[in-house]
Amino acid sequence: MTHEQADFDAIASLTAAELIEEDAIAILPNRVNRNVRSFLDLCGNELPLHSHKDVSPIKIDRITLVDTQALVTLKGMEKNTKVHVIDHHQKKKDFPDNWTSVFDSTGSCTTILVDELKKRNGKFSILQATLFLLGIYEDTGALSYANTTPRDLQAAAYLLENGASLAIANQYLNPPLSDQQRSVYDRLLLKTEHFDIHGNRIVTSMADASDLDEEISSIAHKIRDLLDPDALLLVVRTQEGIRLVARSTTDQIHVGKIAQQFGGGGHPRAAAALIQVENGEPSLAFVYKQILEKLEQMVEPAISASQIMSKHPLLITPQTSAQEASNLMQRYGFEGYPVVDNGKIVGLLNRRSVERSIAHKLNLPASSLMDSGEIFVYLHDSLEKVQQIMTESGWGQIPVLDQKNQAIVGIITRTDLLKALGKPKGHSTNQRNLSEKLNSALPKAHSTLLRLIANHAQSQKTPIYIVGGFVRDLVLNRPSLDFDIVVEGDAIQFTKSLVNKFGGKVNTHKRFGTAKWQISEIHNSLIEQNLDFNGLDLSVLPETLDLISARTEFYDFPTALPHVEQGSIKLDLHRRDFTINTLALRLDGNHYGELYDYWGGFDDLQSGQIKVLHSLSFVDDPTRLIRAIRFEQRFNFEIEERTFQLLEEARDLINQVSGDRLRHELNLILYEPDPKPALLRLQELNLLSQIHPSLIINSGVIDLMIKILRLPIDPIWQISEFNGTSKINIILAYITWFMHLESSPKHVCKRLRTPAIVTESSIKAQHALKIISKYVDKKPSEITEYLDTLQSPVIYILYTTIENQQVIELIHKYMTHWKKVRPFTSGEDLRKSGIPTGPIYRKILSRLRKAWLDGEILTVEHENILLEEVIESFTKHED
Repeated sequence: MTHEQADFDAIASLTAAELIEEDAIAILPNRVNRNVRSFLDLCGNELPLHSHKDVSPIKIDRITLVDTQALVTLKGMEKNTKVHVIDHHQKKKDFPDNWTSVFDSTGSCTTILVDELKKRNGKFSILQATLFLLGIYEDTGALSYANTTPRDLQAAAYLLENGASLAIANQYLNPPLSDQQRSVYDRLLLKTEHFDIHGNRIVTSMADASDLDEEISSIAHKIRDLLDPDALLLVVRTQEGIRLVARSTTDQIHVGKIAQQFGGGGHPRAAAALIQVENGEPSLAFVYKQILEKLEQMVEPAISASQIMSKHPLLITPQTSAQEASNLMQRYGFEGYPVVDNGKIVGLLNRRSVERSIAHKLNLPASSLMDSGEIFVYLHDSLEKVQQIMTESGWGQIPVLDQKNQAIVGIITRTDLLKALGKPKGHSTNQRNLSEKLNSALPKAHSTLLRLIANHAQSQKTPIYIVGGFVRDLVLNRPSLDFDIVVEGDAIQFTKSLVNKFGGKVNTHKRFGTAKWQISEIHNSLIEQNLDFNGLDLSVLPETLDLISARTEFYDFPTALPHVEQGSIKLDLHRRDFTINTLALRLDGNHYGELYDYWGGFDDLQSGQIKVLHSLSFVDDPTRLIRAIRFEQRFNFEIEERTFQLLEEARDLINQVSGDRLRHELNLILYEPDPKPALLRLQELNLLSQIHPSLIINSGVIDLMIKILRLPIDPIWQISEFNGTSKINIILAYITWFMHLESSPKHVCKRLRTPAIVTESSIKAQHALKIISKYVDKKPSEITEYLDTLQSPVIYILYTTIENQQVIELIHKYMTHWKKVRPFTSGEDLRKSGIPTGPIYRKILSRLRKAWLDGEILTVEHENILLEEVIESFTKHED
């Protein structure tokens, strides 16, 4: 037997128990939930379940209760009838001493019985396996509720292995409300009350539902989804009596204990009680009032900042130098320090900023390096408040103040918070709306343009999204203006509809389903069609906007470029590299700003984890190995344990990737504000040597590369800003890197398919690095003759990175004077003198230039005298 108003967990447990106790009879309760009834109407004939009226009166020797501890008297029961309970709820205080029991703290009762079937190698049909899966999924929120245990997951996996159908199960989970239920739902919404107790938001309501023939639990589920409280308590009058239905989403509110006080039961997140009414008393209002009076004592105080903070935090002043801060970090191991000026928090100095300053040999004060702001929490603030402040500020360490005297008494780190939160809770797709954050992060012109497109998408009934890195950075409070629009449908057709309505031009790429909307020439048209653009500077808008069809990808073999097909937003997000890049903001209509998070990216951002979406991610695209390192170091995150294992296993696949793609990933690292951590991490994990065995790097070389990347190039060097489409600083950084390799750069450059300038300059720079110091004592003409053989980028790199001051001086003299020295005599002068054209011209002019460089001649007259001597000498030699 099981309880009345049975859900899937109850019916599944009943069925499983009958399979275990083959001589027993499984009796259906009189009332079951509507979705359960629909399932039984279709499939009940294939289940070993019986109604009361179908069972002939018999002597009952033993009763097994599943998913309940309430026994209904049956005809045939005697005093010596044994009662056995199998339940996952908390054991009641008045549990009879002569009953036997199995109580396990699983998410569902079905799990306990499936485990027993598995031990016995019990047989069951595909339909029964699906029913068992429904029982587990319904009571654990599809394995997402906090009370879900590893046993629940293992049982679900076992059932799927044995044929359970997710497709059938999905048809019966969370069904829509019936007309009767909708009426009660509306009554309850009208009477909701909201309470804030110990930092927890509690919603209560009461209503008369005596006209309802169906379950209340579905109504509670819908109200909880709508209002998203920490706890929901509904008191309703039903045909059986006054019923309490309670739901919770936090450990601070154990609704099972609340229901017990009114004669019911349940587990921490879901519970119910049937309060019998005799002669109309107590009234609905009376019971509701009793519950409200007990609310304060029912809610355990939330964990406060004072409970998780570290006391006596180390503080620094704005004048503390980077080196002093570095010494503190090395000594105590803390990642950040509050910066305090006259007792007031003015910022936070983190390790990364300190290391960057020292790497640039800049011993800057904390005031120049800190993240400025007055960010803090008070001692009594809840865990949720700490999490909110940490998320919104981006600070990894939050000072704690005593509200009485405003003194800093503690600090909470990200690690402290995560430990207190335990395993991060899952969030449904639409629980968060970032519209305010989105609007505040974008200039008014950009947000107005987004609204324009969003409204048009609504009129076209087309879902559109901003996805990936933009959303990730928005959540991390480091927003950018670089975003694309993903269209769930045909992006090309949608863009053409934008052009038809607002003007502009469209360029398309049919293979990938992408379109580029050119809007630079339609600013006036936009203003005419949308008054919200009036007074805005539209010149800040991008010239074009990319719109992309949501798509899915698949790979023929590891390292291959993907085949692309149109897909849903969920599939589009699933093809991405890491969970933190799978977030999407929906824009169309009333959905504006809704965060879609199918793969746990939001929680991974909060916990600072780089995690792949599936085990073959690196196999599909090995460039993700390099990307994982880049994101890990950019955000100061950690690669999740399983992802790191997969990274190590896929490391050798890098040698199958084309040089162009690898160089693109390395370019992105060089474009980072501080590429050093990522480059060192690549070296540490032997990823560079997988690209080519000769490719290595060290901290000193990286420092030289960063210097080359950061310094503006003086026009004296006559180096163009770009080499083809590549920024020259990136080209110069590669040359700086490769010139320090232990072997010839030729093979590394060939592997990476670098531009010719990189290959040629790296080889010459490597050789020059070895011999340039030998020219310090040579004549200016000899120095000039050698440096003339080097490209300007090579000379610039030597001048910028070499430490030998004498070499620096001779290069400076070469660039400012020697390089420009030319004799007054020209080739034309030699021709007029009757000297036949040929190689002799170059020899004569070279000899004159050397004389000027070495100070042999100082005037034009001297040059003319020397010219006659040189001509005579060369003429005799020719003869």
